[in-house]
Amino acid sequence: MWAGAVVVFAVIGVLLLIWVGQRTMIYFPDPNVPSASVTGLADVEGVRIQTADGVTLQAWFLPSRTRQRSTAAIVFNGNAGNRAYRASLAAALRGLGLSVLLFDYRGFGDSEGSPTESGLYEDARAVRRYLAGRSDVRADRLVYFGESLGSAVAVRLAVEHTPAALILRSPFTSLVDVGRLHYPILPVRWLLRDRFSSIEAIASVRSPVLIVAGDRDRIVPVEQSRRLFEEASEPRELVVVRGADHNDAELLDGRQMIDAVRGFLEKYSPATE
Repeated sequence: MWAGAVVVFAVIGVLLLIWVGQRTMIYFPDPNVPSASVTGLADVEGVRIQTADGVTLQAWFLPSRTRQRSTAAIVFNGNAGNRAYRASLAAALRGLGLSVLLFDYRGFGDSEGSPTESGLYEDARAVRRYLAGRSDVRADRLVYFGESLGSAVAVRLAVEHTPAALILRSPFTSLVDVGRLHYPILPVRWLLRDRFSSIEAIASVRSPVLIVAGDRDRIVPVEQSRRLFEEASEPRELVVVRGADHNDAELLDGRQMIDAVRGFLEKYSPATE
């Protein structure tokens, strides 16, 4: 009897520790942000963006090479690193004629605060508001580009503020589903505070949706991306990159992905007037 009680209390203790520290298992920020020039980016404007709840975010704005009022893409990063990790993606998107905004969520890079689901949604609203207010950007042609965790942030923002196009790279159905996959012995549905349930929101998105996923993804199985695609409204497109795992270069700025983005935007959000 006493042995059983000890086991029960031990399990409760472990679950309590996981509950308290769960966000350290979700978010992996890198505070060391190099200069934009070190990443190979040129003609970059450093900007600060204030959120509605008083957090200052740090960002890089890359104007389009044409210097005309252009379509602009907001890149919503995954759950690790900082904006410098997406320099090559930004360069590739700029090569399509876009302006690009790279930013760090609260608690990432050199932005203030600590990351939470509600906080990341607040960050998304702030960066969209900032970008839409620039005179060199077409506010009616904003593109949201979300990858992995950032796909859920982009989906939620798209429900509130419809973009010209929504591009999701390696999107999952919900963080609960991802957690169940990687921690099958834990009661993830009960424990998880930040749920990022895109599957419950995607049907409410009214913009064209492009989903790009790798068929060898060991973090977000391609089946989850397919399920999200099936729930999205038309027009929608799905591109599966053969042999690509979650963090492979093919899914960062690979030719097939960028060509898919180019074709998609030519249909739904041309770069310039």
